[in-house]
Amino acid sequence: MIVTGEKRWWRLALTVDGSTLTRTWKRVLATTALALITTFIWEVFDLHHLKLTVTPFSLIGVAISIFLGFRNNASYDRYWEARKLWGRMVNVSRTWARQVRTLIVAPEGADDTEKAEVEALQRTLIERQVAYVHGFRLHLRREERWEELGAWLDDDELTRLKTESNRPSAISHVTGELVANAWRRGWIHPMHVPVLEGSLTEITGIQGGCERILATPVPFVYNVLMHRIVGLYCVFLPFGLVGTMHWATPFAVAGIAYAFYGLDSIGDEIEEPFGRDPNDLPITFLSRMIEVNLRQRNNDPQLPGMHRAVAGILD
Repeated sequence: MIVTGEKRWWRLALTVDGSTLTRTWKRVLATTALALITTFIWEVFDLHHLKLTVTPFSLIGVAISIFLGFRNNASYDRYWEARKLWGRMVNVSRTWARQVRTLIVAPEGADDTEKAEVEALQRTLIERQVAYVHGFRLHLRREERWEELGAWLDDDELTRLKTESNRPSAISHVTGELVANAWRRGWIHPMHVPVLEGSLTEITGIQGGCERILATPVPFVYNVLMHRIVGLYCVFLPFGLVGTMHWATPFAVAGIAYAFYGLDSIGDEIEEPFGRDPNDLPITFLSRMIEVNLRQRNNDPQLPGMHRAVAGILD
């Protein structure tokens, strides 16, 4: 995600990094070059009798604008839904840490050994949620750096995770088993078990929502159609403008191509919100924020620093 405090219109209008121009400049340049060649041939060889009317381009342009707007709205809905799901993940993780600390307690009359076991379990359950969040991030980005979880999971569990098709779910499953075992030992009141289970269920629901977005992209045929229509429109546009704009045609084509290619590119960039494009969600930042918040509940004296933006981009 691009983060900047810059609000001045002219600075935003002239910025290049993070804009659609970094993705579309080759297409815009090629289309402008074609318009320049078309204009040169039309003017130099006096082909004034060969021209198209601008009317069909006006009609098609309106239709393309409507469909591009619809597609970009669909892509942004996916982006915003993903952000809301990660917002819920932040909240439920904090809630989980509070519930673990307040609802899992040693029974009255427990000796120091049992109290130490309860304290260790509390720390473990909170640390496992940290591991889950980072594992969930790796899962969504299809990254295999699972050794990163070694700070919170033991080697045996990391080895078992390699055989799992859904590793975050496997982490959550073991957490549920620990909660069940604590209930059997009398460390959790029977009325509090559904509360803890409800948090684990919500975590699973959030994961399912993100996986739905990940596994269901905007229909391929729709993307292909939009790319083709926009490309053909920009390629043939010089033939419709050259009869009225003459040598100004390449400039007009460059501006229109930049607008249409840019709108087309926006949908592509935000369609998959969990990636590493400059405008994707900063789930590394969100994961680190959850980690810091939860480790504070464990009174961890060595907290990591918050993830910071690099060159204005928050990963």
